[in-house]
Amino acid sequence: MEIKYPIYNRSFTGNEKKYVLDCIDSTWISSRGSYIEKFEHKFAEYTGATHATAVNNGTAALHLALMALGIGYGDEVIVPDFTYIATANAVKYTHATPVFADALSHNWQIDPAEIKRKITARTKAVIVVHLYGAACNMDEIVSICKEHKLYLIEDCAEAIGTIYKGKHVGTFGDISAFSFFGNKTITTGEGGMVISDSKELIEKAFHIKNQGVTSKVYWHDVLGYNLRMTNICAAIGLAQLEHIDEILANKLRVANAYREAFRDSAVEMHKQEEGTLHSYWMVSILIEKADLREPLARYMREHGIDSRPLFYPCHIMPVYAETNDGDFPVTDQLSYRGLNLPSFPELTNEDVKYIAGTILDFLKDNAE
Repeated sequence: MEIKYPIYNRSFTGNEKKYVLDCIDSTWISSRGSYIEKFEHKFAEYTGATHATAVNNGTAALHLALMALGIGYGDEVIVPDFTYIATANAVKYTHATPVFADALSHNWQIDPAEIKRKITARTKAVIVVHLYGAACNMDEIVSICKEHKLYLIEDCAEAIGTIYKGKHVGTFGDISAFSFFGNKTITTGEGGMVISDSKELIEKAFHIKNQGVTSKVYWHDVLGYNLRMTNICAAIGLAQLEHIDEILANKLRVANAYREAFRDSAVEMHKQEEGTLHSYWMVSILIEKADLREPLARYMREHGIDSRPLFYPCHIMPVYAETNDGDFPVTDQLSYRGLNLPSFPELTNEDVKYIAGTILDFLKDNAE
């Protein structure tokens, strides 16, 4: 059956086309142009950060954040086991070692007690991931990092609009990374942003992302990379940011419609913790029996509904399977019971009722 409800869909209803055409008309289409600085400034303003620098994707943002902190050979970086693989890969790019920590069962975020347990003499930093748009327990994690003199990096790829105790996530750590991939809450097609309150860190990140070039033409004093965002991408991002409040309001409406549809059922939605605002990058659910997840996903596709499994544990990936020992029981059980549902802002409440009803019908028919 044709997919009527994709996992995500984009609707450009603001100034996206106008700004892109302006880039083309001006011929400023590459990594220089006024939209880059405007987007950086507005994004920093939106999140409450002091400084921001735009890059070509979210993984590059993480890599750049690590390089700006000087993470490298011999260092260990504690990361969630329950996350998209890019979090761990960015650590590997610096030749440091990712050390995986298990999740909390009630909110799916990295377990602060696990962070403490995994600290060694080689630990240099912690990366937290605000998974699927929910916030980590930043008070406890910040305290741990201060106590052990560790850098704190926030991976906010899925958390634009997520609030923890009145502050936007990404403003608690030393440096933070965002993604603007096509399925993110706001998009530039591909793109990312690094933010920090440290001018020194952002200047270092800017230097590295620009091939390490100095004020002397074609003179490079460090090993740099080309991680720059294009003016066209920044133009799209700026236009998206102009109506982010509307996007987030509609995503919350969609999440609330799912919650109402699943009320009094065995389906468990990703929860919003007290003192936080969940931005619902994805509406994510758990079902009771892991062996029903794949049949459910097939059944949904037969009814025109796309879905995605929750992220697989990083520690089982071939590239990491032999280098990270330990048990991750919470991540294991969450990963195999979960699905991401269609979550785009244009879904109507009736659409949500249909999607949720299809899921509940399948689970009822397959109950013991």
